[in-house]
Amino acid sequence: MSARTEADFQTRLQNWLPKLVLSPSLAMVLIFVYGFILFTVYVSFTDSRILPFVNNDGQRTLELIGFSNYEKLFSLSHWEISLWNMATFAGLYIGICTCLGLGLAIFLDQKIRAEGALRTIYLYPMALSFIVTGTAWKWFLDPGIGLENVMQSWGWTSFEFDWIKNRDYAIYTVVLAAVWQTSGFVMAMFLAGLRGIDNEILKAAQMDGASNWNLYRRIIIPQLRPAFLSAFVILSHLAIKTFDLVIALTGGGPGRATELPATFMYSYTFSRNQMGIGASSAVIMLMTIAAIMIPYLYAELREKK
Repeated sequence: MSARTEADFQTRLQNWLPKLVLSPSLAMVLIFVYGFILFTVYVSFTDSRILPFVNNDGQRTLELIGFSNYEKLFSLSHWEISLWNMATFAGLYIGICTCLGLGLAIFLDQKIRAEGALRTIYLYPMALSFIVTGTAWKWFLDPGIGLENVMQSWGWTSFEFDWIKNRDYAIYTVVLAAVWQTSGFVMAMFLAGLRGIDNEILKAAQMDGASNWNLYRRIIIPQLRPAFLSAFVILSHLAIKTFDLVIALTGGGPGRATELPATFMYSYTFSRNQMGIGASSAVIMLMTIAAIMIPYLYAELREKK
């Protein structure tokens, strides 16, 4: 084999080797992610109730019934409750995380001592799974063993904090746990944005007599638009698909006070044996996420071009 032929072979091998290595993973993603997404969409238009796809008459079938499952879905009071809970949870979760993350980022950007230690402390909750977070907060908020019991044992006998058992306030316990876990991650995003601002612009504004308030209001915060947009997209995605945190913290209760679309989908698919309705709720969630992600990705690609 000549030196030129050997060089051509090595070049072709270098070009094809990454593709060969990645092809099994790519095939798995295509089948088990996008393939099952398409299959879920298909099931949402059938009369299937339970595996192996049995209909109301007990026959094994996947007969197409059009948009009947979607009509049934939006006529269910349980689905309406889950949507209202989602609106409350997502609004508070995104708003509080954004404000708290921005505040912590501004605080750490002041070149304070032990910045590295504080940054690690703020980010640490994100390293935990939502199951661990939900279980820990369930113990902390339980009136029998948590905060209320501790405060009363210290002599504050009139202290009450039973939100986790109260239908009117249970959804706010989910917000508390979610904010505790995610706000540090949002802080890191804003801190990266703050560190990327040109110091020359800030120095010029200070030389012109701009106060710190005007500096942040007119120069710094407007330049954090990409960080705000990224935080909104990520937090919205996490809010829509929130499942394990609710299951570990409240189980969707008391009653249906903390039921979200993800827990609704799980209960109707695996507990109530209504696979078609469960699939249709999953498709609605997917469409909501896509409505957020696609404009964001389009804007990012257009900006790069």
